[in-house]
Amino acid sequence: MTGSMSRTEGRLHDDAYKRFDRRLSDWIAIGVIISVVAVSLKNTLFPSLRAAEISGGGEGITAIQLPPTVEVPPPPVHIVRPATPRVGAAEVAEDLTIAPTTFEANPVENLPPPPRTEAPSRSEEDRPRFIPYDTPPRLLNGEEIQRILQREYPRDLREARVEGRVILWAYVDEEGEVRQVRVQQSSGYAAMDQVALAVAQRMEYRPARNRDKKTAVWVQQAIAFVMQ
Repeated sequence: MTGSMSRTEGRLHDDAYKRFDRRLSDWIAIGVIISVVAVSLKNTLFPSLRAAEISGGGEGITAIQLPPTVEVPPPPVHIVRPATPRVGAAEVAEDLTIAPTTFEANPVENLPPPPRTEAPSRSEEDRPRFIPYDTPPRLLNGEEIQRILQREYPRDLREARVEGRVILWAYVDEEGEVRQVRVQQSSGYAAMDQVALAVAQRMEYRPARNRDKKTAVWVQQAIAFVMQ
């Protein structure tokens, strides 16, 4: 029994070796064929390269003539500093001397007044609209306003004894208080106009009436700056 199994195993071993030997021969033949085909394709697609001939036939080096040497000029000669100026001993004639300016020699009344300023032009559209009334408003504190005008009189205009007159538009409400003020006619001096606008705000009126009813109106008010 044991001998029969040994012979069987030996026979199987011989068959396996023969199959391997036949397969190996086939793979070697296939490898050779693939190698031949690869070499043929390589020679066809990639021919042998040849080195190009390199020659040194370029242009020669041309010599360049250098410019002549530049000579640097010597530094300038030192300039002597001018001498310190001195005042001469020349005598000035007495009739050429300007007399000193004093207030005694130039009294204020002889000085020219300050220049007038041009009043801005006004169109009819700037005129306040008319509000009907039967009884016009009446200024109540006229004496107080005169004292304020004398106190607030522009100093430079007072010293130059300049007088002027400003005409205003004043909006007086139902209680007699001034709410708005506009310059209708300028005095020609900006300082005088500004004082007139400020003083008009302190005016007190008896309100106007329309059919026995208090009403707010625009009133034309003149303010005069007079020397006293």
